[in-house]
Amino acid sequence: MFIPFFEMLRAEGVPVSLREFLAFLEGMDRGLATYDIEGFYYLARATMVKDERHLDRFDRAFSRAFKGLESLSREDVLEAVTLPADWLRREMEKHLSPEEMAEIEALGGFDKLMETLKKRLKEQKGRHQGGNTWIGTGGTSPFGAHGYNPEGVRIGQEESRHRRAVKVWDRREFRNLDDGVEIGTRNIKIAMKRLRTWARDGAHDELDLDGTIRATAEHGYLDVKTRPERRNAVKVLMFFDIGGSMDDHVKVVEELFSAARAEFKHLEYYYFHNCLYEDVWRDNLRRWEARVPTREVFHTYGRDYKVIFVGDASMSPYEIALPGGANEHWNAEAGETWLHRARETWPDHLWLNPVPERYWDHTQSIAMIRRIFEDRMVPMTLEGLTRGMKLLG
Repeated sequence: MFIPFFEMLRAEGVPVSLREFLAFLEGMDRGLATYDIEGFYYLARATMVKDERHLDRFDRAFSRAFKGLESLSREDVLEAVTLPADWLRREMEKHLSPEEMAEIEALGGFDKLMETLKKRLKEQKGRHQGGNTWIGTGGTSPFGAHGYNPEGVRIGQEESRHRRAVKVWDRREFRNLDDGVEIGTRNIKIAMKRLRTWARDGAHDELDLDGTIRATAEHGYLDVKTRPERRNAVKVLMFFDIGGSMDDHVKVVEELFSAARAEFKHLEYYYFHNCLYEDVWRDNLRRWEARVPTREVFHTYGRDYKVIFVGDASMSPYEIALPGGANEHWNAEAGETWLHRARETWPDHLWLNPVPERYWDHTQSIAMIRRIFEDRMVPMTLEGLTRGMKLLG
């Protein structure tokens, strides 16, 4: 019965394998989420989604496959109460205390409760608010919504006030994790974690918790293990294109900068306009008074830095190819010359472009920058940034 769900997952782009689907079925067979809608959702997601980038796609497929699962009509309830009484009784025993079960017996037993529900559904003609008899909302009747009764049957309530059947899949809390959408701060952090490598640095020791647990289990006594301390040794240098056409991408570049500062302990940055020339700057408010010679930057940061250029690479081809081509000042050497020098200074480099990749072939200057960087240009999507982190690594 879950084959259509499996097919919808594949159709939405969730790369679920047959083995994972069988693991999900095994979990259902063992009763891990029997008759628990929310538990069923989390079981399916845990067994069939192996990459957080696909969580939103999973939610879309789940919503399509089980649409209306939370909305029961009067006819649905009438049909539901024809389920085997022993199964319904067993389910209620799982969730009710002995005192609550005693109350049900005092009303005439579980069978009497189900019969009364059927009768009330047939007799009641309109909506009922409060009270303790009719099927309605906000009361203590055993049947209805937004109220409380220990032996209640929930009807017509869109979501549980006690969070027992909330439609978590329709919230789509992970919609921004899809690797085809433009990235936000959270997405950038996720992708940049792939660049954070750890290197042994120094002779100081730190507790090896995993090794201690393993050795203690093997030897039967506390066997403390240590290892050389490890520190985050990744150094990142970023160059941000600002002004002009980049004004359209301010928000996503700010998110990138915010995420990078949070993820990397050793982060340096400079600004440029359109193409790299003889000067860069750190403060955009003082870009003309407090400029830093690009050669000085070359000599300040070693070859161990990972260098990321961020810009739309959209400009006049003359700004890249010719001396004097810059649109704000006279550049004695072509921008292409400075880009080649940067690439020679830092072997691990990358150009990150906020323009969607499908438009790159329509802009001559983007093609020129791609050629200079030997195709080490990636789009500013989660998939693109992940690809870029692999190139830098």
